[in-house]
Amino acid sequence: MSELRLRSDLVGRTPYGAPQLDVPVRLNVNENPFAPSEQLVQAIGEAVMAAAADLNRYPDRDAIELRKDLAAYISSESNAKVSWENIWPANGSNEVMHHLLQAYGGPGRRLVTFGPTYSMYPDYCRETFTEYVEVNRNNDFGIDVDSISSALALNPDIVVLCSPNNPTGTVLDAHVLEHLVQNFEGLIIVDEAYAEFRDDSHQSALAAYANHPKVVVTRTMSKAFSCAGLRLGYAVAHPEIVAACQLVRLPYHLSAVTQAVARAALAHSAELLGQVALLRSERDSLYAWLIEHGFLVSPSGANFILFGTFADRDDVWQQLLHHGVLIRQSGPPGWLRVSIGTPAENESFRKALLSIEL
Repeated sequence: MSELRLRSDLVGRTPYGAPQLDVPVRLNVNENPFAPSEQLVQAIGEAVMAAAADLNRYPDRDAIELRKDLAAYISSESNAKVSWENIWPANGSNEVMHHLLQAYGGPGRRLVTFGPTYSMYPDYCRETFTEYVEVNRNNDFGIDVDSISSALALNPDIVVLCSPNNPTGTVLDAHVLEHLVQNFEGLIIVDEAYAEFRDDSHQSALAAYANHPKVVVTRTMSKAFSCAGLRLGYAVAHPEIVAACQLVRLPYHLSAVTQAVARAALAHSAELLGQVALLRSERDSLYAWLIEHGFLVSPSGANFILFGTFADRDDVWQQLLHHGVLIRQSGPPGWLRVSIGTPAENESFRKALLSIEL
């Protein structure tokens, strides 16, 4: 029997994934550390039971009721006027990005973004046969007008901006995005997976571009909503872009159970988002503490902090793991990223970091 031939561009690749280890303090994948309340768990259970009674039928192919609920949330959270026709949900913002690149990327088309940034962007491009190019961020990990000019000189079809940026936590200045919008004719994707954690002085891109014909804002319920296990992300975009995503999605891509659980969670958004202020405060306290103890720290508008620098970050990571604290080897060489946990988890991280050899 002849050997099956793997696609050549996949040879030698490893699948995406952070370590999933059973340790006392897990601060490596930017999850919200606060679990849903018993009342919300019960509400979700009831929603699942109702959906289960009709599982012999396909789900709503276009998830219209869920899109209405998401539009209501976005309109209240960001002061953006959006309707359900501006919303496109999928299995995590990862699938949303896939849909966008399937529709607007592909062979002969180029995506440009600013690195270091989210490690999955190159994979999205590989899987959709879109050319991927990175422009280096500034020394402070920011993007300015000159950065935009460097990106546009590469003649992209798509520009992706992550704000707050993963893994650096950097928040995009509004005037930089406006400069891009005024000087670029292609698709602009603003990845706001961590938007709810940003400082109040930084406005979401949604406020200005919620219905702009070439600007898409992607969001997720995995982070601030404490629903990483749900796998629900969404785009806020012009209806024409939503229609393009519908052309490339798989049939019935969102299960009836996913839609039911997401709607139950959105009905309890005040509870789920109730710990965001605490996580912001914990982030700012940890940022100040790391500075005080001599570390180099990237200012963050997300629920994580990038800090360093270390001659051997792998060794530091392993020592912390030995103390029961799991963080992430992410970002440029020498840097580590720690998610913001509960106050007790953050204190465990502090104690562990002080106890190891650097």
